[in-house]
Amino acid sequence: MRTQPGQTDPALIRNFCIIAHIDHGKSTLADRMLQITGVVDDRSMRAQYLDRMDIERERGITIKSQAVRLPWDGHVLNMIDTPGHVDFTYEVSRSLQACEGAILLVDAAQGIEAQTLANLYLAMNADLHIIPVLNKIDLPAAQPEKFAEELAGLIGCDPSEVLRVSGKTGEGVRELLDHVVQTVPAPVGEADAAARALIFDSVYDTYRGVVTYVRVFDGHLGKRERIRMMSTDATHETLEIGVISPEPKVSELGLGVGEVGYLITGVKDVRQSRVGDTVTAAVKGATEMLAGYDHPKPMVFSGLYPIDGDEYPELREALDKLQLNDAALVYEPETSAALGFGFRVGFLGLLHMEIVRERLEREFGLSLISTAPNVVYRVVMEDGSELTVTNPSEFPTGGKVAQVFEPVTKSTILAPSEFIGAIMEICQGRRGQLRGMDYLSEDRVEIRYTLPLGEIIFDFFDQLKSRTRGYASLDYEPDGEQEADLVKVDILLQGEAVDAFSAIVHKDKAYAYGVDMAKKLRELIPRQQFEVPIQAAIGARVIARENIRAIRKDVLAKCYGGDITRKRKLLEKQKEGKKRMKMVGRVEVPQEAFVAALSTDASAAKK
Repeated sequence: MRTQPGQTDPALIRNFCIIAHIDHGKSTLADRMLQITGVVDDRSMRAQYLDRMDIERERGITIKSQAVRLPWDGHVLNMIDTPGHVDFTYEVSRSLQACEGAILLVDAAQGIEAQTLANLYLAMNADLHIIPVLNKIDLPAAQPEKFAEELAGLIGCDPSEVLRVSGKTGEGVRELLDHVVQTVPAPVGEADAAARALIFDSVYDTYRGVVTYVRVFDGHLGKRERIRMMSTDATHETLEIGVISPEPKVSELGLGVGEVGYLITGVKDVRQSRVGDTVTAAVKGATEMLAGYDHPKPMVFSGLYPIDGDEYPELREALDKLQLNDAALVYEPETSAALGFGFRVGFLGLLHMEIVRERLEREFGLSLISTAPNVVYRVVMEDGSELTVTNPSEFPTGGKVAQVFEPVTKSTILAPSEFIGAIMEICQGRRGQLRGMDYLSEDRVEIRYTLPLGEIIFDFFDQLKSRTRGYASLDYEPDGEQEADLVKVDILLQGEAVDAFSAIVHKDKAYAYGVDMAKKLRELIPRQQFEVPIQAAIGARVIARENIRAIRKDVLAKCYGGDITRKRKLLEKQKEGKKRMKMVGRVEVPQEAFVAALSTDASAAKK
């Protein structure tokens, strides 16, 4: 294969990623690789070096995939550190497309967990060479022999082939890098063909615009070249091209077959660099796109509103920029009578929602209210028409509803066998249906359930962790829909529905939701000069009620002695005034009440 002078020979390139369950030591292992290969010196080194965001460092989790170029034994290793949480599976799937190999990392003290299996199947589907590795072998609780057998049984290799490393001490990391060079296939591509590079990630830089991360499959991309994005047909000029090692390093020679790097075109419009798109030359470019990615479908929806209505344009701009960093983010404008202008935002899960909101508040200085998370329902009316409902306010009330369909998930729970009873109890309480159960070893079991997504997105994971002392792990994927007996519960203040507090819940849980929400609002809404009834209703039927007592002015304060009829007259006059005020009075609900009611874990109301 012919390469440009000075270009890296594809036979010397190895592209691989690290996949694992959350908290199994991916970032720590990546740190040791950076140190051992010498791209980061000891003075510059810090823990979780590739986790660039404050949130990642504070929470100890990886949110964004990070690519880095490492020199090793005359070879070039392009390593991608991926997230471990189920909500960021899309990041993992994109990273796999840019690689030929994957290190499957398992904690030697905890063993295989649900997300380990999910990521393993993703890597197998992408036809990657898989290297099984046990991490944290330096821990006193480590059981390498036991978990090596489990891993070998999964992958179909011999337990002796499972490598043992310690990301913390560096033990076994050199041998792992040698193993990557020996076993991961070198990239294959046509050096003389038209350039084709896959965009697997992009970020927005305030000063330089969109920074696009690419993996070159065919041909060559150089500096000051006209390039074309194949899905949008937009053409740009490459102002800068280079590699990440681990800081951006400009490459005067450009990028050849098999190389992973970045390019900057000076484009400020975030929509012109779509993840999954193919980059080619503007003149005599490729005609066939590379296989991209299935765009992720949002599973959880929530409304995001600025506390200060004037910040609406800033929120729109912030979401635009964040969408480039996070291709799984979907949003559209919406209006709420109670909260004003905002956006309906689609997320991949509850952690994804939490991270996005936190990033908007930190990186863009916004103050936001988020409504209770919701899933997408399909409603069939008696006249045969269909509606897609992502927001309780869209749920039909006037017409006759024939059927309501809710999304369901195929859920996999891995836990010690002593917790089978507790797990089944939680799942049955969430309308789960058992699909099957397998023992991975004497004391570890894999339980498979069909669970409604609406039951998972609130506090299911918290309940699962607390009932299993933190040992259970959960993974889920969409699995179609099922018919369910769902109703919309409205919260009425003074007889008027407040759309921000409405929710779609199962009929059996509607009463509990109504009672909890009414009690919560009674404590949060300040007393008015007239009595305010708080009601929870399904359609026209009230299922729960609480009253906020009126503030009563002492009209008898100035009456010293005298006839009782004078006092009665003043009290009657006050009563008449209260009645009139009640008829025209609108309840003032302070912003703090919305924030507290919607953010103090709506899950508490859903239990």
